[in-house]
Amino acid sequence: MKHSTVKALAIALALGGSAAFPTAGGAGSVAATDPVQTSSAASAFGSYDPYGDFSADKSASIEELFLPWEDVDLSTLPLADVYALQRGRSLLITVEPWTWSKDWRITPPELRDGILSGKYDANMQAICDLVGQMKSPVTIRWAQEMEDKNGRFTWANWAPKDWISAYKREVDICRKAAPAAKYMWSPKGEEGLEKYYPGDDYVDVIGLSVFGLQKKDDDETGRDRTFAELLKPGYDRVAVFNKPIIVAELGYVGKQDYVSKWQEDSRKSYAEFPALTSVVYFNQKEVWPWLGGYGLPDWRVTQHVLP
Repeated sequence: MKHSTVKALAIALALGGSAAFPTAGGAGSVAATDPVQTSSAASAFGSYDPYGDFSADKSASIEELFLPWEDVDLSTLPLADVYALQRGRSLLITVEPWTWSKDWRITPPELRDGILSGKYDANMQAICDLVGQMKSPVTIRWAQEMEDKNGRFTWANWAPKDWISAYKREVDICRKAAPAAKYMWSPKGEEGLEKYYPGDDYVDVIGLSVFGLQKKDDDETGRDRTFAELLKPGYDRVAVFNKPIIVAELGYVGKQDYVSKWQEDSRKSYAEFPALTSVVYFNQKEVWPWLGGYGLPDWRVTQHVLP
């Protein structure tokens, strides 16, 4: 749901941009509020970076990609491997089981039934065949935020047994084609996520989503909330599974002091979060309106400081 085609990847790489399926637009310089600038960083840092703001950053160690598994040209996907190798980064590939075409109208039951019947096996097979040829370390993150109830994702809020069956099917397919890949189970962090846990044998690492929106914080609590405060509920819910934990999507928008605080705090080492190993910044504008009238927050490091 992030961008319309993988073909843009080749153009971005040719221009020195990111291997993260970019939209049209040039790469900018790394903003002063960029979290990677914190010198006392404790967690590994990465980004989903369609504008190339982190392309020259030598401390970034994770390159995240988003791609649909339908109506997508995968022929340029190997360029992401080249890009990551040149920069000494691993790849985190978020596979969203749908197409980004705006006229796609399949319902959640149709998607569920299609996956469980094997209709989409070839879609995952095509991606994992390419992953199996990659030289970079790769982690597959399939169908994230499955416990979310807001209607954003066609694969979310299914009966847990159905989602687990679908997840296991995709991991089984991918393991045969890409035996060296790792697999991330990535809930949003909300109550009830444990019902969707597919079992230790199918999870190498756990991902969470953490976004700070100063206006929402102030409306709901009358004060700014911190990175640790918003991470803690989801972290506590997944820590019981004893797996490494990554913030697979991180973003924050607000005034300069708010952004600077989040920038610093998201890179700290926390005794209460011993399993947290990495944070991955989501350097893109939101595409789904936030409930409560908050519109489409712009998480881009060139835009996320508000006047």
